[in-house]
Amino acid sequence: MIFTALYLTSIVAVNFAFSMLPMIELPFNQNIPIGTFLVGFIFVLRDYAQREIGNWIYLAMIAGVLVSYFMADPFVAVASAIAFGLSELVDAIVFTYTKKSMRDRILLSSAASTPVDSAVFLLMLGFFNWLGFIIMIAVKMIGALIVWRALK
Repeated sequence: MIFTALYLTSIVAVNFAFSMLPMIELPFNQNIPIGTFLVGFIFVLRDYAQREIGNWIYLAMIAGVLVSYFMADPFVAVASAIAFGLSELVDAIVFTYTKKSMRDRILLSSAASTPVDSAVFLLMLGFFNWLGFIIMIAVKMIGALIVWRALK
């Protein structure tokens, strides 16, 4: 159950990073939370946890939604929980039903779930803009790409 424990621990770590660590200033007047760089690894850990515990992953995902809700700043709690829940569900569905290698399933499920996570979160907070959306997807995909490359 190591991956399941890592999955749940990473959710706590990312929520801590979003709430307590400063934003990174990017060009074109864009700011991004440091925690965004860690989100991509959560999707990968969820995939490994699903291999480890099967359909029990949905209970772990619910726990993750609750952690996201209770750890987030009150302003972002609902948006964080909903974005996390929807994107994790997309990740689980794509990972489960894609008939590819583990390596490719990780990449495909992350590619499907990161835009959902970013769009829902930004739209619910009223901060959506295309440049910020694209940057968040790219940053979140770093984790999946690192693991995808390492599994080659």
